[in-house]
Amino acid sequence: MSGKGWFDSSGPIRVEGGMRVRSRRGSIGERWWSRRFIDILERVCDSGRLGRGRSYARSGQVLDLELEPGRVAARVQGSRRSPYRVGIEITAYDADQWRTLAGALAAQALHRAKLLAGEMPPEIEDVFRGCGLPLFPDQRDLDMNCSCPDWGFPCKHLSAVLYVLAEAFDDDPFLVLAWRGMARDALLDALRQTGGDTAAEDRAARPGPLDVTDVPFADRLADFYEPGASPARLRDRTAPRAGPPDLLLLALEPPPLTARRVPIVDLLRPAYRALAQDGDTLAENGDTLAEERETLPKDDASLAGKRRGPRRER
Repeated sequence: MSGKGWFDSSGPIRVEGGMRVRSRRGSIGERWWSRRFIDILERVCDSGRLGRGRSYARSGQVLDLELEPGRVAARVQGSRRSPYRVGIEITAYDADQWRTLAGALAAQALHRAKLLAGEMPPEIEDVFRGCGLPLFPDQRDLDMNCSCPDWGFPCKHLSAVLYVLAEAFDDDPFLVLAWRGMARDALLDALRQTGGDTAAEDRAARPGPLDVTDVPFADRLADFYEPGASPARLRDRTAPRAGPPDLLLLALEPPPLTARRVPIVDLLRPAYRALAQDGDTLAENGDTLAEERETLPKDDASLAGKRRGPRRER
């Protein structure tokens, strides 16, 4: 953008087949990640030019848009015959930085599962921030330029491209990550590989499900046929610590099945944990009921265990 104080009061040349956003009024961007991107822009950019940019985006003045790591290039038809060329650049992260990010994302099972299912969890921004690598650009990270003579920041041509870009993020959240330097397929492959390595390490670190500590049979011959502990003593014994809820999943090789690109093991693990938690709750309620029955008089306790039916009239 060059020239000082230039303002084009004439309307743009209408075009056919331009990139027209779906939103006809109000805000642009429906998903949280596109709204987050727009909110940043609307805080730091000139509101008047953003408004004119929305009009350009809704009327299809953006002719084309290309996104590559660290850069967005587009052409916008303005009031002059030749379209203006627009460029928007941000910092693209290198391979080492993305390796760190992929490891941090894979360490969170829920984030990993959602990304593998094609979703963008809101907490992903915290993961990026925790690695010292912001997901969304701020004013300092945005380098924008346009071939028009308007000196405003951003001009309406840049604003139109930003809104079209935000709606493209709505359709494919992985474009946000691709802009930062990681393509969708590459990220999903990294998450699968990193997640598989983590699961293998967990299985190796934990004791095997069949590793049971017991006394050798030869050392038990002397008292093998003697009576064991009385039922009263058995009641007072503390129950052994249960294994992890997903013990079966750890013991067996993961099946080569997926649902919406998510390994079936990753979907079953939360269900196993939820079932185990429900079982613990039922066990606690059962112990409480047994204790209450022991405190009742004998007659009341016997009645408490019976279910009364309707009285029959003779």
